[in-house]
Amino acid sequence: MATGRGRLLRQLCLGLQALHLPLGGLVAAPGSGGFRKGPGDKFAAGCTTPKQSTRHERNCERSSAHRSVSLDGLPSEILLKILSYLDAMTLLCAGCVNRRFYHLANDNFIWIRIYSTAFSPKRSNWKVSSVEKTAEPMNLLSVEDKEAGYWKKEYITKQIASVKAALAQVLKPVDPYTGLPAKTKEALRVSGLGWVIILREKGGKEHIMEHVDLSINDSSVTVVWYGKNWPRLATLSALDLCGVTPVFMGRSKTTTKNGPRWHSLIAKYSLGDLPGSTVMGCDGIVRLLRLDPGLLVGLWKREEELAFVMATLHFHHLVERSTLGSAAVPSEPPAHTPPLDDSLEHGLHGFQLHVDMHSGGTSYLCSTFHNLFTKKGCIENGYVKLIAIRFNNNTEHLPLIGKVGFSWRTDIFDGYVKTYCVDYMDSTGQVHMELVWIEETEEYFIVSLVLYLSTARIHHRFGTRY
Repeated sequence: MATGRGRLLRQLCLGLQALHLPLGGLVAAPGSGGFRKGPGDKFAAGCTTPKQSTRHERNCERSSAHRSVSLDGLPSEILLKILSYLDAMTLLCAGCVNRRFYHLANDNFIWIRIYSTAFSPKRSNWKVSSVEKTAEPMNLLSVEDKEAGYWKKEYITKQIASVKAALAQVLKPVDPYTGLPAKTKEALRVSGLGWVIILREKGGKEHIMEHVDLSINDSSVTVVWYGKNWPRLATLSALDLCGVTPVFMGRSKTTTKNGPRWHSLIAKYSLGDLPGSTVMGCDGIVRLLRLDPGLLVGLWKREEELAFVMATLHFHHLVERSTLGSAAVPSEPPAHTPPLDDSLEHGLHGFQLHVDMHSGGTSYLCSTFHNLFTKKGCIENGYVKLIAIRFNNNTEHLPLIGKVGFSWRTDIFDGYVKTYCVDYMDSTGQVHMELVWIEETEEYFIVSLVLYLSTARIHHRFGTRY
């Protein structure tokens, strides 16, 4: 009996050690009915001998190794139960962990519940018939017949389509002065739209740069990128300008760059011959280079490295160009039918040009030129020439407010570059503006403003920002 009790008590001690419970200085005494102190009085109650301490640490490591459980090691049924409590955005992020989580996050039973919650049909107060009650379990059974991820694709497709339809309604009203959508700012807010540049190295590596500064003007958006840890210019081959929108637009008021986003290519630029591009101006720190369409690149004069990149995005079809394309193919603009009274053979009339000229928060000019026309001789090489301000007509020259120039800023320096000529070109055409500084009045004047419209993109309400 005594031997049996002693063996039982030793097993109990080992169990307590595995559970990290202190044994004190107590050891089991065979033949006794309880515990007694170990030999020696130098170990007080609650203390262990060195040999017991070593054994205790070894048992702790062994027991902790046995108790460590990996989330990936759980059965699929438990993981599916956990994933069923996630929302759509979090579920998509969970599917990026590994291959197993990707397949689990595509479960049709989870996604059909999300789909039904988001796009449930309108409920009525009428009682549900017995036929409709029996149809519900039949629909659940049909979920298994669909391929994995079917309802995820359906949810994402319908979600994006519904928000794009809402954006189309927001963009319907047109400003009579600029010919542009009157609620573009509201559409940008609703969609959560932003812009990134993708710097591509010659070896294929990509660097996605988030915009640092963004300003919304009357007819355009100015986006600026700069940073300290940009790749060296000699290693870069191309730059892509893309619009980015959350996959689930409008579902949350705040967007995050770590969530699932849709990229829409706006323009591609080659950086191989960037140092030889058109120079727009310079100061003591940077040189301004122009890349068509609508991109300004600042290079540090001393190191010939990227200082900043600035894009000017016109409101005309801005939301469509920034959301309807893909990461590799830009969105195609809708076909335009010229009015019946316009003819390239006899000339064009009835155009208006809206110019919004500003930099660094300072507005230099905001004006609209009405009733522009052109004759047959001014239509050549695929462009229509429209003259808003003639150099030889002093009455048409316009004064500008303040000292005209380009304000730039990075996280380290800022500066100001004077300019006397403005040139811009994109797929819709190009503009040329000449400025003159008058010493007597200490003012800048626009002495020439000529617009060249592509005959493939002609429409009456043409607005542009420079």
